[in-house]
Amino acid sequence: MTGGYAGTIPGLLDAAAGRDPDGVWLRTDAGSLTFSGAVAAVGLTAVAMHEAGLGKGDLVMITAASTPPYLLCWLALARLGAVTVAVNPRGTSAELEGLIGQVQPAALVTDGGQAPLVRTAADAAVAAGAPAPRLLLADDLVPAYWADAGRLAAADGAAAWPLPAVTPDDLAVLIPTSGTTGRSKLVMQTHRAYAMAGEGFPYWMQLTAADRLMTSLPLFHINAPAYSVMGSLACGGGLVLLDRFSASGFLDAARRHGATEFNAIGAMLEILMRQPERGDDADTPLRLCYTGPAPERDRQLEIERRFGLQIVVGYAMSESPYGLIWARGTRPYGTLGSVRQHPVLGTVNEARVLDEAGRELGQGESGELQLRNPVLTPGYWGMPEETARVLAGGWLRTGDLVTVGDDGTYTFVARVKEVIRRRGENLSPLEVEDVLAEHPDVLECAVVGVPSELSEEEVKAFIVPAGGAQPDLASLRAFAAQRLAAFKVPRYWQLIGELPRTPTARVAKHRLPQGHQAGEYDAEEAL
Repeated sequence: MTGGYAGTIPGLLDAAAGRDPDGVWLRTDAGSLTFSGAVAAVGLTAVAMHEAGLGKGDLVMITAASTPPYLLCWLALARLGAVTVAVNPRGTSAELEGLIGQVQPAALVTDGGQAPLVRTAADAAVAAGAPAPRLLLADDLVPAYWADAGRLAAADGAAAWPLPAVTPDDLAVLIPTSGTTGRSKLVMQTHRAYAMAGEGFPYWMQLTAADRLMTSLPLFHINAPAYSVMGSLACGGGLVLLDRFSASGFLDAARRHGATEFNAIGAMLEILMRQPERGDDADTPLRLCYTGPAPERDRQLEIERRFGLQIVVGYAMSESPYGLIWARGTRPYGTLGSVRQHPVLGTVNEARVLDEAGRELGQGESGELQLRNPVLTPGYWGMPEETARVLAGGWLRTGDLVTVGDDGTYTFVARVKEVIRRRGENLSPLEVEDVLAEHPDVLECAVVGVPSELSEEEVKAFIVPAGGAQPDLASLRAFAAQRLAAFKVPRYWQLIGELPRTPTARVAKHRLPQGHQAGEYDAEEAL
């Protein structure tokens, strides 16, 4: 990171432009934008939003596709002091209607292609009693010449309208994390959270102004805005914005834009690895990848060799962008790393591991990870009871089970809610999934707990076959039984074409077929 503590989203942008006004910041296939050009475009967009009746504290819902107009709208809302509610642009009308009714935003920002769906959702929410929001088009708000850095710099004076002061404690974003047509959990996050995440990311990853951070991750989550966007501003590096993740074109995009770093979530790395191998896979500028949780050690080394880069593993969440990360210069394979700290402010983050009775655990014991730092969410918008359940005494209950090692690193065990209780034993679905994924006939899998007639739960595995494979489920069970204790081996097995996923590419286990299905293999019945 260059400089000190900015504290707000516009503060980070202004500082970057002050250091290198003519340096190219944003790179896309449609054009590029300098740091000073970005300041001008954001200022002009903020003025357009003000003229449309928006002001500090207003909630504004954005169908946040990963394109320059949406990125600049997000930055402009932050400069205006408004609160962005970024939603999945692929959401259904019913999902949007539910969120509009819950949030009751002052405005909806979308694009021409989505406007009919958004308008339908808004009309339905209004008919159900919500106030009518303004409908604004991103392309009408953002200067049409956003990619013309020279014209934008010349127009900077037009953006001199006195915008309201924004402070680190002001809300910047509400992040929908669950829910469909009902009430979603909306994580409140402040300017401080995004600024400190951006200031920390280049330090943790050892990035400089010479780097170009490439992201294909959604702007409606926290990863891309907090780490890639804010991180590039903090270190003065470039930002490469891809509108979507394409495994077949990902490496070519890195070559085309000179990208040196990217962030991966979910199955992205495995999807890249399953692309046909080419002799030039490592012939790219890429040198770093940030991801989490950790791949298995040998698999990580295989990925790194093929693509000629190093993987840095970390852990964070919408409720706290400060979590865990591999410390600079270390390679603690299989772990989530140690506690993240700020490069200038020093020690700001604490972690502890507690059991169900609230007793703090020591090395080698598994319990729930809790965090305490200045960038914890203030809570869930409009949900005081849910907030009180997750935040207590300044500590955030992450809902993740971890084990702390003698070197201060933490290893992920399972989600608290995903732990399966079977035959008097607790087991982690992740451990079972890791074993099944080793079988050559398995492309990917998901393991869940299902009701048992004997109380507690039984274990069920959903298997996506590898290309061309026709897995024999009895053989798969025998494969698992050779590698796992008996109580961990799934009883029920089902082949499935693909696993349902959340917008951020994580497996949506709650959307897997419920109950027993035709064609399901019952190992106990077979025996």
